[in-house]
Amino acid sequence: MRIYRLLLGLLLALQALAASAQDYPAKPLRFILPFPPGGGTDILGRLIAERLSVSLGQPVVIENRGGAGGNVGTEAAARSAPDGYTIVLVAPSLAISPTLYSKLNYDAVKDFAPVSLVATVPNVVITQPSLNVSTLQEFAALARAKPGGYNFGSGGSGTSNHLAGELFNIVAGVKLVHIPYKGVNLAMQDVLGGNIHFVVIGIPAAAPHIKAGKLRALAVLTPKRSDALPDVPTAAESGMPAFEVTTWYGVLAPAGTPRPIVTRLNQELVKIMHSAELKAPLAASGTEPRTSTPEEFAAYIQQEIAKWGDVVRKADLKAD
Repeated sequence: MRIYRLLLGLLLALQALAASAQDYPAKPLRFILPFPPGGGTDILGRLIAERLSVSLGQPVVIENRGGAGGNVGTEAAARSAPDGYTIVLVAPSLAISPTLYSKLNYDAVKDFAPVSLVATVPNVVITQPSLNVSTLQEFAALARAKPGGYNFGSGGSGTSNHLAGELFNIVAGVKLVHIPYKGVNLAMQDVLGGNIHFVVIGIPAAAPHIKAGKLRALAVLTPKRSDALPDVPTAAESGMPAFEVTTWYGVLAPAGTPRPIVTRLNQELVKIMHSAELKAPLAASGTEPRTSTPEEFAAYIQQEIAKWGDVVRKADLKAD
């Protein structure tokens, strides 16, 4: 009799879950953006929210929850009800934080149901023309000849461009000194001003200065050359295949979100990111649509955690 009651309870729960998924969405969604307004996550998130609201027939309400390198907003999403009414837009910080921070109040894998990758931004290495180097190998040789004599800038400790600089140190066998800024564009301005030597930054921000001859591009950090900078070799072509860094964005829901709802959200996001409506605004910001299945995104997150965890450990970095 007890087993019968348990089975009956399970059946009723599954029926309720199926009915809930069929009625979804029945109210507004909360879309957490774990960084302050005005940045890449905010701009992309608002583009997605506007289209997702139309496709789902319910408002998608933006909630900027910046702080602790994205961890405040990400934790808020992890602690939300797994009913499909809270989603979060994450970036590489999701994969960096598990190793960088000794204590996190969420698990980047267990506490989330991946929905889809949505976009990537290709990166480029920039330096000062006055250094008279034109390749990664030439810059590495310069840095090896004067350990600690050259530096790199980033958008702040623990950011993806900080970790990219540390990855270059490891791959090239050099020791550039890290100079953190409150935003990677400020670091780029100091390269333009001749105050720092090396920055990894998104191609869209740097391309106008590169084309004007004010910055020198040493390599793009993508698997193939960029259409925006067709004359700039990849890191692999420059003899450093391990120096590949892509800024990515993806959508997660809290763990336990019903699979039919995850599937629905995935389908809508795939349509939105490849829609004609988004083609122009994405191109204007240098963002490339890149979607996936939930399973592919889950595997990608694991791959990124392993990659950046290795860099954090080898560089002996800590954020606490």
